[in-house]
Amino acid sequence: MKKLILFFTFFISISVHALPNCPSDTSLRWDNCFGTYTFNNGDKYVGEWKDDKRHGQGTYTFGPGEFYGDVYVGEYKDGLYHGQGTYTWSDGSKYVGAFKNDKIHGQGTYTFANGNKYVGAYKDGLRNGQGTLTFANGNKYVGAFKNDKYHGRGTFTFANREKWNGYFMNDEYIPNICEDMGFVKGTESFGDCILKLIEDL
Repeated sequence: MKKLILFFTFFISISVHALPNCPSDTSLRWDNCFGTYTFNNGDKYVGEWKDDKRHGQGTYTFGPGEFYGDVYVGEYKDGLYHGQGTYTWSDGSKYVGAFKNDKIHGQGTYTFANGNKYVGAYKDGLRNGQGTLTFANGNKYVGAFKNDKYHGRGTFTFANREKWNGYFMNDEYIPNICEDMGFVKGTESFGDCILKLIEDL
């Protein structure tokens, strides 16, 4: 068994460093190699290259500037975040999941510095599709999102156990929208308002 484990470990170490080192002369083309490059602004990339672009597995650490301290570890394609990765912000926020063309895209988990946490679908950097948003204060939303907002069928459960179960539009619970418009719960006009808003989703 020990021999099997040693062989497996050896095999993994070979596959991780399967690419040759990139040329020490940065003016030469970096293609199908593994290298470290420090940019003029202090950013640093350690990982795989193809056609002079970040491509494959790598780690990008931001230097002094707007994103100082941020770190991305994951897959690249043609110089862009693409595939599975982890992005950690300097404030402690963290995203683990899928990326596409430098944007959060697909399934992932975003943990905010304030303790909130979202697990679900993204599209072009925004929450889109089914997801669960859990707040540090105990509130929780489970349901549909569109353009980063509650939109569609969902359930919002408050820390005090009060629950809104139904349809949401642009972050607002549809019955509340109808009430704010002056319709009274239990009336036919209130019901018509809800049905109309649901049709517009």
